[in-house]
Amino acid sequence: MAGEALLTTDIEGFPKKSGKVRDVYDIGEHLLLVATDRISAYDVIMTNGIPDKGRVLTQISAFWFNLLKDVVPNHVVTTEFSELPGSLKKHTELDGRFMLCKKAKVVPIECVVRGYLAGSGWKEYQKSRTVCGVKLPDGLLQCSELPQPIYTPSTKAEQGHDENISFERACELQGSQTVTRLRDLSIAFYKKGREYAAKRGILLADTKFEFGLDSKGELMIVDEVLTPDSSRFWPADKYQPGRDQESFDKQFVRNYLDEIKFNRQPPGPVLPADVVKNTREKYMEAFTRLTGMPFKWA
Repeated sequence: MAGEALLTTDIEGFPKKSGKVRDVYDIGEHLLLVATDRISAYDVIMTNGIPDKGRVLTQISAFWFNLLKDVVPNHVVTTEFSELPGSLKKHTELDGRFMLCKKAKVVPIECVVRGYLAGSGWKEYQKSRTVCGVKLPDGLLQCSELPQPIYTPSTKAEQGHDENISFERACELQGSQTVTRLRDLSIAFYKKGREYAAKRGILLADTKFEFGLDSKGELMIVDEVLTPDSSRFWPADKYQPGRDQESFDKQFVRNYLDEIKFNRQPPGPVLPADVVKNTREKYMEAFTRLTGMPFKWA
């Protein structure tokens, strides 16, 4: 049974930064990443949230980090509530929605990997037959599978939209050696994730990763991975190129905002109960289908 959505956290004694979804606390040696139930669409945070959404995102990320830890190193120390430092255990609201993480110097490039032609990639392709400067063959349809996955980086914006850039531009910003490594790691992680998801009846259309440098200067994957917030997941049995696909994400929210002709400016409206319920169920379904496990907080 769904409880109340957790919209913010307040852990006294530690510096806090908040993003659209996560509250991040500096607790000394490590960072504490807490996924709230806030939900944003069109870069605007809605007034109410989706109960347990933060737990779903955290548990899906934890699943992937563990499954693919041999492909790319990651920042997770623990997601087990019993392993939190003692002073934090009184915050029972953290259970299931936190990652205790190694600190990292974040590389300010969003590492986007696309296996299918959707979203902004499809819009660009219609104009120029390219996606972020990558030339693609003629004749592809909306949501067509690409001949091979492509790496299409973007700038990492603090506010508003990230901006798609070419591989060459990313190399100018961060150095060709670093960006080549980011590309190779991102594509390797995507391919492994896509291969696994396919066995669960899900197409991983595209996704984005963030990387950081650890204390030794080695690259590791940070933030979240292969969640409905950072990826397009499509049910394989309903896939049909040439149109938009059903997806395991916030589509119900976007549809509602389009219906009311939302002007895409803050503040976000209050989402109706049926939109909240349907969105929560989609996130839950993504978790159970991907992991094969029941959601213990449901």
